[in-house]
Amino acid sequence: MSQPHQPNDNSSNDSTHFGYQTVKTEEKESKVAGVFHSVAQQYDIMNDLMSMGIHRLWKRFTIDASGVRPGNKVLDIAGGTGDLTAKFSKLVGREGKVILADINSSMLDVGRTKLRDKGLVQNIDYVQANAEYLPFEDNTFDIVTIAFGLRNVTNKERALASMYRVLKPGGRLLVLEFSKPEHEIINKLYDFYSFSVLPKMGELVAKDGDSYKYLAESIRMHPDQETLKSMMEEAGFEHTSYKNLTDGIVALHKGYKF
Repeated sequence: MSQPHQPNDNSSNDSTHFGYQTVKTEEKESKVAGVFHSVAQQYDIMNDLMSMGIHRLWKRFTIDASGVRPGNKVLDIAGGTGDLTAKFSKLVGREGKVILADINSSMLDVGRTKLRDKGLVQNIDYVQANAEYLPFEDNTFDIVTIAFGLRNVTNKERALASMYRVLKPGGRLLVLEFSKPEHEIINKLYDFYSFSVLPKMGELVAKDGDSYKYLAESIRMHPDQETLKSMMEEAGFEHTSYKNLTDGIVALHKGYKF
């Protein structure tokens, strides 16, 4: 059964959500870190299994929508194992730069090793960073992306404001994230898969069913399409839009800084 939808984190409160649990705000970051330390080594294979490989198409759509050009500077927040970073690296070329940023050191280590094994070393930097407090100067990046990471951020409003700050005027933000299916029958099937199949898959493959139970819950607690669009606008983004992918199971939001 679908759970109540709670779209926003409130920074004035002492508590927030960790999946369906209510935890102290200062505890969420460490709890999320524990999840990703646990799943880092099996993250790529689980992505392929969970989505039946469709996540690759979602990420390709994001790259195509980015308008990336040779020489651009790109920030890939919550870049994890580097799928988007690898594609951006090839497209920005020698004159461009891609920064793979992730708050989790285990995910960052897996991403660094994977991309270096692919020979992608010349135009990629790695930074351990919190999306709410990005350690970059104002007006630095042509493109900022965050794929399947915003739902794990404690204060999403603060993170969106930080992303807006580091974008250059004329730059664009792309948020690829799980969202709300458009049709009720898909929503019910998705609930069954998320809460009955996914944790068992996580237990078998990653030896960690609880982390994948949290990941399923975190998707349900994430703002829906229209709410996230409004949050981006409140952060200052203009010409905001979103495109539903796979019936809205995933949505790509886009916004510009002018």
